[in-house]
Amino acid sequence: MAISHATTAQTPESIYVAAAAFRADNPRARARNVAEGIGVSEAELLASRIGRPNESVIRLRPEFPDILMEIEALGPVMALTRNHACVHEKTGVYRKGEMMPEASMGLFNDEEIDIRFFFRSWGAVFFVVDEPRMSLQFFDKEGTAVHKIYAVEDTDIMAMQSLVEAYASQDQQPGFEPEELAPKTPRPLDEIDTDGFVEAWKGIDDTHSFFPLLRKFGISRRQAVEVAPADLARKVARTAYRDVMQQASETGLEIMVFVGNDGCVQIHSGPVKRLKTVGEWYNILDPGFNLHLKEEAVAECFVVVKPTSDGPVTALEVFDAEGELILQFFGKRKPGIPELKEWRRLVAGLPTR
Repeated sequence: MAISHATTAQTPESIYVAAAAFRADNPRARARNVAEGIGVSEAELLASRIGRPNESVIRLRPEFPDILMEIEALGPVMALTRNHACVHEKTGVYRKGEMMPEASMGLFNDEEIDIRFFFRSWGAVFFVVDEPRMSLQFFDKEGTAVHKIYAVEDTDIMAMQSLVEAYASQDQQPGFEPEELAPKTPRPLDEIDTDGFVEAWKGIDDTHSFFPLLRKFGISRRQAVEVAPADLARKVARTAYRDVMQQASETGLEIMVFVGNDGCVQIHSGPVKRLKTVGEWYNILDPGFNLHLKEEAVAECFVVVKPTSDGPVTALEVFDAEGELILQFFGKRKPGIPELKEWRRLVAGLPTR
């Protein structure tokens, strides 16, 4: 859920001054919290630092697919994708990249780094040094972060610096002008052919066919689970995500964890081990994979079934109070391989609410 800041009238100078004052009172605040605290987008906050003494923020040309295809040369890095309620962090190498500019899409399809990009909403990219961390940070046209790539201990820093030099923009003036993206307002259900949608849902043979189906019928994902019969979607306890993670941790069951926003979806495939609650966040804290879920943002959980040529594929989908998808869980699988029986038993055991 992007937060619109397109009506802000603040200048780069006023943003920079306001951010310094906010940080003085909140020294542990992260950039996203600082931006929200002073009423601007995170991209505006970063761009206010460009060209200032003692600051290291460089605007890169918005050649997103080309930049991403260079990331493999950096070696291991940490990939971060988040939305308003969940943060997904994976460490690895960006291998098996494929960019499809004609569709404004791209992906990396490796066991370590598994990501899907949707470039239509993307607007800016910056190189940022906040000692001791270096990062490449990508934002949508509103200025909301869609993806970040952080250097880690084994990252090739020389390769990262070469990438920055190759893609540095000639425009290194401070400032970012946010554009307001079209709001996502679901159509009323009485205007949607819900019977036709459900029949089409029953007829798909690939999980990737589901999103195009939503667009075809003009129905939101939350509306879809509302109108579906019980064999396709059923509501379970609000904290069912805890049951899934705890049982996976205890049994060693390998799962898939999807977290996304309008511009990116990031996936973990494998076991989850160390679970820990810290304040308002429920966390997975494993080597190479961290997940941080803001529990108070969770409103509903649904078990959702999609037919495929390999048999039914079952997910736990977690929504906020506005019907926005926060994250999804699946049993670990690949196309051509049926769903894990252990995963199917786990979700079948979640009591219907």
